[in-house]
Amino acid sequence: MTGEKFRTEKDSLGEVRVPASALYGAQTQRALDNFPLSGVGLPEAFIRALVLIKQSAAETNRELGLLPEEMARAIIDACASLTEEDYRRQFPVDIYQTGSGTSTNMNVNEVLAHIARRDSGLEVSPNDHVNMGQSSNDVIPTAIHVSALLALRDGLLPALAHLHGTLLEKARSVEGVVKTGRTHLMDALPLTLGQELQAWSAQVAHCRDRILDTLPRLSQLAQGGTAIGTGLNAHAGFAGLFAQKLSANSRHQFAPADNSFAAIASQDTAVELSGQLRVLAVALMKIANDLRWMNSGPLAGLGEIELQALQPGSSIMPGKVNPVIAEAVAMVSARVMGNDTTIGVAGQSGNFQLNVMLPLIAHTLLESIQLLSHSAGLLADKAIATFAVNVGNIERALSRNPILVTALNPVIGYSKAAEIAKEAYRSGRPVLDVAREMTDLDEDRLSKLLDPARLVSGGLVGSDEEDADPGAD
Repeated sequence: MTGEKFRTEKDSLGEVRVPASALYGAQTQRALDNFPLSGVGLPEAFIRALVLIKQSAAETNRELGLLPEEMARAIIDACASLTEEDYRRQFPVDIYQTGSGTSTNMNVNEVLAHIARRDSGLEVSPNDHVNMGQSSNDVIPTAIHVSALLALRDGLLPALAHLHGTLLEKARSVEGVVKTGRTHLMDALPLTLGQELQAWSAQVAHCRDRILDTLPRLSQLAQGGTAIGTGLNAHAGFAGLFAQKLSANSRHQFAPADNSFAAIASQDTAVELSGQLRVLAVALMKIANDLRWMNSGPLAGLGEIELQALQPGSSIMPGKVNPVIAEAVAMVSARVMGNDTTIGVAGQSGNFQLNVMLPLIAHTLLESIQLLSHSAGLLADKAIATFAVNVGNIERALSRNPILVTALNPVIGYSKAAEIAKEAYRSGRPVLDVAREMTDLDEDRLSKLLDPARLVSGGLVGSDEEDADPGAD
């Protein structure tokens, strides 16, 4: 920028000009010069996890007698002093950088060391003090786990609980509405609208349970393994004590990885979690597309429900309103499915003792969690909770559904029922009228057998057993 002032910083490679207003130093500036790729830095949630790690490491090294009280306090205070503006401006290193994430680790180390020096007057080193007992190779994998877990705990899991509860509440409110079921997009047996929504709620609950199943592995941390898993340059008690400090600072129980070599060399847990997020994306896309179909019309489509009108749907067609929330959720789902492929490929890059696509995994995993968190809430509040039911359209379609004849199979056989269905389709008449003409069953029994409200409960609706008095001997 014209007129911008600079200062000179030094690292092991020599001198570097750094903007005077920057809190970071030489290694961060080199990364900015070397990686002008996307212009997108790592997510704030990830940087906050790194700062939490640095705070917990300083507390750990202080308790182990490795870091003087004044020095540790300066680093801890620096972690606490970061402002929203700092998070926006002082951590600019691109996602696409060195695969270990060393540039971002050093970015955080330099910023914290700068603040600690400025505020305490002590000679705080980004490497010797802020990074004491650590390596980028264990810090970045740890930050992936910590940031993802906190994003799940504070964002996605509550959003899924809200969506699940909204679905169940809506299901109860529409339980008495019997509608035509569809398989292959073709008319099928009836079910209640409540049953349809309960199926969606079960999908959401299962997705939530899958994510919860992953949390124990996500709670295991690479920290303490340093460069390759041996723990060189870290105190023997560092890993366990660090996990205790981080647990207290984050309000979640973390533990050292059961094998630090695996925790540094692989990202299997991130790949696992991404797979669970993909399942959720598939479920949300199914729900979103069902809503779109059911809302289609209002005259030439199914028109079973009417989604809340949120904005005009066309720049040229007056009065058109589109299912915008469902469409947005479907696009999010597509993105998350693509992200899962990205994370799977990145997870394969654990060459020998280190995965070298860690920043990409961090960014992509957190993006998926954030998108799904917001989508679940929007789907609940602006689509599920607010849609209206077009009972008239549902009842008209149901009364003309020849597939109701399936209930007669136990009484007249499949072949005869098929003849009745074909004639009902051909003539466009209700199946009850056609069945009365083509069988010797009286109208009362046919009405009972073909009553859609009785068919939604399953069982042998047309059998002698179903008609029998359950209290008879």
